Amino acid sequence: MLIQYLLKLLVYTLAILLVSRITNLIYVKNFQTAFLFSIVLGLINVIIKPLFIVLTIPITIITFGIFLFFINGLMIMISASFFRDIEVNGCFSAAIASLLISLFVYIFSKVLFGRLL
Repeated sequence: MLIQYLLKLLVYTLAILLVSRITNLIYVKNFQTAFLFSIVLGLINVIIKPLFIVLTIPITIITFGIFLFFINGLMIMISASFFRDIEVNGCFSAAIASLLISLFVYIFSKVLFGRLL
């Protein structure tokens, strides 16, 4: 159980670093910062994100779920506010970055482990 959690954390860290290096949507200084960022992002997603999802149900329904990308971006922005070495270039950039991070996590999980973590 702990090994699987650490592997998932490592995959998210690598995805965050990759998005930071190949795009200018977010900037993460180094691996240590990305690792801590992925921990904070995971905690924010568990604690705060469900509240935002419940509060924005009407607009999520109106936009057929597309607004959830902006909620994910907001979670990245909230998490980044805890770090000096992370820069996010706005809400739209954070939403696209969250989409790319999710895509890379999916690809890394399938390639490295043959399944999703």
